[in-house]
Amino acid sequence: MAWNEPGNNNNNGGDKDPWGNKNRGGRDQGPPDLDEVFNKLSQKLSGKFGGGNNGGNNKGGSGLPSFGNGGAVGLGLIAVVAIAIWVFSGFYTIGESDRGVVLRFGQYDRMVDPGLNWKPTFIDQVTPVNIQSIRSLNSKGLMLTKDENVVTVEMGVQYRVADAHKYLYTVTNADDSLRQATDSALRAVIGDAKMDDILTSGRQEIRQRTQETLNRIIDKYDMGLIVVDVNFQSARPPEQVKASFDDAIAAREDEERFIREAEAYSNDILPKATGRAERLKKEAQGYTERKVNEAIGQIAQFEKLLPEYNKAPEVTRTRLYLDTMERVYSNTSKVLIDSESNGNLLYLPLDKITGNQQGATNVSPKTSTSSSKDYTIELEKKNQPTTTNSTGRNSTREGRY
Repeated sequence: MAWNEPGNNNNNGGDKDPWGNKNRGGRDQGPPDLDEVFNKLSQKLSGKFGGGNNGGNNKGGSGLPSFGNGGAVGLGLIAVVAIAIWVFSGFYTIGESDRGVVLRFGQYDRMVDPGLNWKPTFIDQVTPVNIQSIRSLNSKGLMLTKDENVVTVEMGVQYRVADAHKYLYTVTNADDSLRQATDSALRAVIGDAKMDDILTSGRQEIRQRTQETLNRIIDKYDMGLIVVDVNFQSARPPEQVKASFDDAIAAREDEERFIREAEAYSNDILPKATGRAERLKKEAQGYTERKVNEAIGQIAQFEKLLPEYNKAPEVTRTRLYLDTMERVYSNTSKVLIDSESNGNLLYLPLDKITGNQQGATNVSPKTSTSSSKDYTIELEKKNQPTTTNSTGRNSTREGRY
């Protein structure tokens, strides 16, 4: 039952309240006296732990509670509670991507791995540092080139922490130191390069040189950082002369385009010309070999005819003459007629002659040129009688169709 409910009375018939006061006459006497509360608490503690009664309410005292042995016990409890709080306050957790740097009384002590750890509060101080995340910074400025031109360059640097202790305590501010080192390295590299290289073809080389210079600076100052990548973001001339530089760049690009077109045309024409030259060379070599072989064959033929000629010169000469005339007349459409030599009827095979004419027009230009000319051939036979007419001329006449 509640202490103030009706019927909840003691043996004397009075109501109880939590402060140990009685409602006399059913009236509330106000809040309890603090001195009386402390005295009762001290008496209870001393009774439990073997302490004696210090005289009840400590009348005639200064008005403050007198603890005695009970006060010492209370202080012990307070000390136990404080120690428990101190112990539990020392537990902490380091993230998976972090490493903890422990300082004991302000001096570096050790590194802490990820997980649940404990430290003595007010003795050790732990600072977690993320060593896996990639950080970035930008460096930008107006810089002077080797050929005394001014260019605006912007470069981005990506880095991460390699050593948490060095990152925190080797330099005052590692991030700011890296920013200054990047600006210094970039200005050194830009100052040693020409503007045309910076704006066009030398960007990759400048990026590599900047990264190498920056790594040397980081190693020298031992910042505990490592550069992951350096990005050459932009390089442009000042706004006052940007239009002129754009025209120069456009002209340079046109020059490169014309050079590429000329190279493409050259690569297309040269193989064809080379192939044609090789073909003509091979044809000339073949023609030379053919003519040489024909000449050698003719020489061999004449060498074989020479003994026969020495044996019978007249017969051999006549046979050669007839063979030559047969070969010459076989390539011409002329017909030679000796109308006065005899009275026989001449038969002209016009169909064959017409066929020869048509065949002569269908041959190659070299053959048709030699066969289309008009040749007037006079036959003269040595040591043979010739028939003369009344005018004294030879009876051989030229017949044409």
